[in-house]
Order: sequence, then C-alpha cells, then structure tokens
Amino acid sequence: MRVVGNFWMAVCCCVLWSSWFSLASADDASPMVAEGVPAELTIANRSIVVLRATLLSETPEQRVGRARAVINEALDGNEALAVRIEPVLKSYVVLLGQRRAFIISPGDIDTAASSARETAEIAAEKLRIVVAETQQTRNVHFMLMAAGLSLVATLIYFVLLRGVSWVRRMLANQLPRLMQRHTSALKVGHTPLIDIKNIYYLVDRLLWLLYWMLVLLFSYQWLSFVLSRFPYTRPWGESLNVYLYNLAKYVLQGVIDALPGLAIAVAIFFMARGIIGFTRSLLMRMARPGTISWLSGETLQPTMRLTSIAIWLFALAMAYPYLPGAGTDAFKGLSVLVGLMISLGASSVVGQAAAGLILTYSRTLRPGEFVSVGGHEGTVTELGMFTTTIRTGLGEVLTIPNAMITSGVTKNYSRTVDGSGYVVDTVVTIGYDTPWRQVEAMLLEAAKRTDGIVMEPAPQVFQTALSDFYPEYRLVAKAIPSEPRPRAQLLSVLHAHIQDVFNEYGVAIMSPHYLADPQDAKLVPRENWYAAPAREPGAASDK
Repeated sequence: MRVVGNFWMAVCCCVLWSSWFSLASADDASPMVAEGVPAELTIANRSIVVLRATLLSETPEQRVGRARAVINEALDGNEALAVRIEPVLKSYVVLLGQRRAFIISPGDIDTAASSARETAEIAAEKLRIVVAETQQTRNVHFMLMAAGLSLVATLIYFVLLRGVSWVRRMLANQLPRLMQRHTSALKVGHTPLIDIKNIYYLVDRLLWLLYWMLVLLFSYQWLSFVLSRFPYTRPWGESLNVYLYNLAKYVLQGVIDALPGLAIAVAIFFMARGIIGFTRSLLMRMARPGTISWLSGETLQPTMRLTSIAIWLFALAMAYPYLPGAGTDAFKGLSVLVGLMISLGASSVVGQAAAGLILTYSRTLRPGEFVSVGGHEGTVTELGMFTTTIRTGLGEVLTIPNAMITSGVTKNYSRTVDGSGYVVDTVVTIGYDTPWRQVEAMLLEAAKRTDGIVMEPAPQVFQTALSDFYPEYRLVAKAIPSEPRPRAQLLSVLHAHIQDVFNEYGVAIMSPHYLADPQDAKLVPRENWYAAPAREPGAASDK
C-alpha cells in the first residue's frame, strides 16, 4: 500500500510540474493558479475550508464538488481513515487515508492566514473532527448516551422554567406588602413621595422582563447543549455557544473600552459642578448694593440660572467626545435630528425666553406691581422665563406671553409713586353747562371720602379732552394697599362716592349726546339713596 501511495504522489508531482512548465513556457507572466469565485467545502454541516483559486483548469466550485465526493466515499467505507498533509511545490495536498481529499494552493490563502501550510493544517484538523464524528454516529452506545444526556438536560430545563415561574409569582404576591412597608416611610409630612400604584406597575413589568430574559437564556443554553450532543447537529450547537460567547465578549469589551471615556466625562461634570458653586458665591457677593448696578436681588436668581446653564452646556460639549457611542453614525444622526427639531420648532420658545430676559434685566415689571398690559390690568404675581402671570382685581389669573409684553405698551401704575401703593384713576364726562371748577372740587371731595386714598401726595384732576358735547375729567390719586382685590374694591367705593357727591350738589353724570335738554334733571334725591332693598349703614336689620 505504501508503494502504491508513493507512486501516486510521484504521478501528482509530475502532473503539477508539467502543468507549471507548460504555463510558464507559454507566458512567463501568467500564474499557474487563477483566482475564481470562492466556494466553501462543507461536510456533515461542518465547514472544512474555503477554496478561492482555479487550479489545473478546475474552478473552486468544481474542486469543492470533487473533494466532497471523495470525502463522502471515504467516510462511507469501514476502513480506518487518517488525515495528513503532504507538500507539493508551494501547495499542500490533504490526504484522507490513501485518497487525495483536496489541494491547498497559495491562491486559497485567506488574508487572515499566514501561509498555505497553516491553512492546510486547519482544514486537516477540521477533517479529523468530521472523521471522528462519523465514527460516533455509528456507535450505538455513544448515541444512546447522547440521547440520555439530552433527556436529562430537558428535564433540568423544564424544572428551571417552573422554578423561575414560581419565583416570579411569589415576588408578585409579596410585592404589594413589601412596597407598602417601605414606601410608607418615604413621606414629606403626611404626603407619600411615591405613588404605590405607579411603582407597583413599573416593578411588575420589570419582573416580567426579567422572567422572559431568563426563559430565553435557559432555552438558548438547552438548545445549544442538546444540539452539541449529536455529531450531525454539533456544529450548530457550537455555533450557538460561539455566538453567545462572542456577544458576551463584545459587550464586556465595549464596557471596558467605555470606562476611560466615562471617567473623563464624569471628571468634567464634577469640575463643572465645582465651577458652578464658585460662580454662585461670586455672584452673590457681587449682588450686594453698590457693587454692580444691573445685578440686584431681583436679577440674581435668573443670572445664576443662566450661568449654570451655560457652564453645563460647555461641560456637555467638552464631555461629548468621551461619551460611549459618540463617534457612531447613529449618534451623529440623532444629534443632527435633535438640532434640526430645535431649530425648526423652538424659534417661538427662544423668542419667549429672550423676551423674559429682557423683562428681567430691564426691570420693566416686578412682582407686586400694578400694571396694564394689552388692555388687562392687574398685579404682577410671577415673572417667568416664558410667561408673566397677572392677577386682576376680580380675582382672575392671566398668563401673558413675554413676547406680547415686550412688543406692546405696558403701563406701570406702581412706578409713579414713592414707596408702596399704586396710582388709581377714573374718568367722568360732564356737560359744558356745569362749571369745571365745581366738577374738580366734587371729584376731590369724593377722593377725600374714600378710605385707602392718601392725601399725600394730594389727588389731582385733569381735563384730558374737550369733546364736542362735554369735557373729560380724570381723577388721579395714590392708593394703598397694592393687593389686587382691595384695589377693585377701592375703585368701587370711589365710584360710589363720586355718584353721591354729584347727587348732593345736583349735577347729573351724563354725556349730553342729545337733541334737546331733558325735562327733569337726571338726579337721585338724597331721601332715595337707600331705597329698598338697600339699607343705610348703621340701621337695624329686620328680623
């Protein structure tokens, strides 16, 4: 047999030498091996080698077909098959027993392999595994043992599934009691910080997620173990194990690679936090009276917030390259998408914020001041970044966008007086037949009778218009206090006193848009001031 083998090897060498010599003599630049379409040699579901070159006019696909036929024929026999490699020129022949399985030429070398010999040795080792697995399939004892181990693994698999299901149900039953015990301690006064209904739903969903993750993991491991017991399906089981191993390795390697960048990012954020603390203390010292004119107690808080936002944005820009996944195309695409959304949809928001900054630093409005904005009068209760809240004298709360305030005319009745209080005014129109001096005196008398209107500075009456049928008189006075509802009550009392004074002196309050004078004066006699159901102050009530 050895003589026959040596003779066969000599024949192969002669064929290869003659082929190489004929090709070299025809064209010195043309190689003996041409590159073709790669073809994979697979035996019993196991990949042996990938052939890439056209050798002796055989394409890779033809070489794979001939090698598969030789190997299957050898495996179908009963003889002992030894796998070895023999060098032929720069190529290597892989022998299965006394048969030539295939040839590894330099054109078959993968870019990851160092030489044709290394590729041939790897292919020979895989072919030895195929030979061993073929022998195992013919071993009844081995197959029975594999079936028994698969059965035991299946029983363990079902026990684990039942155990995981039992643990999940037990935790779900004990969860309300445990949550009630621990969440009751988290209170501010008598108000719980955590709603047990919401947290129960969240924890229950997490338990379900963990349950299904364990079920999938056990199923994956069971399938991999069972497939690895039988020779024909062993490559599939090994591929599952390799995939899970590579996945765990990839995740662990990603975590390890991300740790240095995360450490730098965390250090940057801690530095930003320290700088913010230093900046706050510096701004508080600079806000003292007499230091900086525009930085006061009113502008200190927004200035501190803006400074903190600027520092955090700068820290985020510095830490961005060190965040995990910052260099990926998905992260870059998401950044572009967020920036586009902000640029398209946040223009009005930015305008409102800019208007809020203008109002804050220009001090156009302050909380507690009585103003008129867009025809709405009231006391400023809150000056926010985007909106300003005003409470009217009737108790209504108005939320006005800051851009509307900066784009319109704002009347501030609290800035014209010194100290606390506000300016109150009202308008009446009296005909030209009434002396203007009398009208002014009556208006001042009504202001004098009204509680809440101070006499220092003294109230004033202005003739603001001389219309076709009447002059217009405006009474302007200072009032205290500045709360919104007392101001509405004050105006009501002032208007009542104006009517009483004008009735006392026989002057009708009416704008004379008329064709002729009325026959009777439009006055209310004093004896009718408290007509039923009105009741004079101090009079006894009917029981």
